[in-house]
Amino acid sequence: MMAPIIACSVVALAIVAERLWTLQTRRVTPPNLVAQVWQWFKHGHLDAKRIQTLKHHSPLGRILAAGLMQLRHDRQVMKESIEDVGRHVVHELERYLNTLGTIATVSPLLGLLGTVTGMIRAFSAISEHGVSDPGVVSGGIAEALITTAAGLIVAIPALMAYRYLRGRVDALVVTMEQEALKLVEVIHGDRKGADLNYLEKAPRSGVVQPIVEVVDRSRH
Repeated sequence: MMAPIIACSVVALAIVAERLWTLQTRRVTPPNLVAQVWQWFKHGHLDAKRIQTLKHHSPLGRILAAGLMQLRHDRQVMKESIEDVGRHVVHELERYLNTLGTIATVSPLLGLLGTVTGMIRAFSAISEHGVSDPGVVSGGIAEALITTAAGLIVAIPALMAYRYLRGRVDALVVTMEQEALKLVEVIHGDRKGADLNYLEKAPRSGVVQPIVEVVDRSRH
């Protein structure tokens, strides 16, 4: 039973490393992204090309672009478009988390299975050789204890990582919802731009270049 447990540990480690890299705040919800979009809209620089650039910039950019593509429609249509794309974005953010949760659940069961098989070996040895020689049963007992410990060693960190990553995804989703709603409300006049001080303080020069550079690097 050690081989499946080791395989689970390798897969779990790979998933945790990949998700920690992918779910960085600066990669999912880049700071000042909404401010850049607001400046584009405010100065009449928001065109189809920049919306496409925004779409490939980050998960938050993809959500904002979905709403901006419905800019000529009313507020409700923009929100529905954002919600529709948001569901796909959330699904991508949760990628591999179910696998990690399954590993956290299955690993101790594999350890328990190893315990059962180890005890079966031990009792089989007793039935064949008696109890006069402890070495006969020690192998089966050792297998039972080692597999149980190994299963728990894999399951406990995997479960902790699963809970942490799930909470991280939830926090990022809330942030994206808030940012998208702010932009929709400002564009449709439900909230004054002056109420969003950090938008007004955003730099008015060079606001396009960071996004364009990221997209160009990703394409090459």
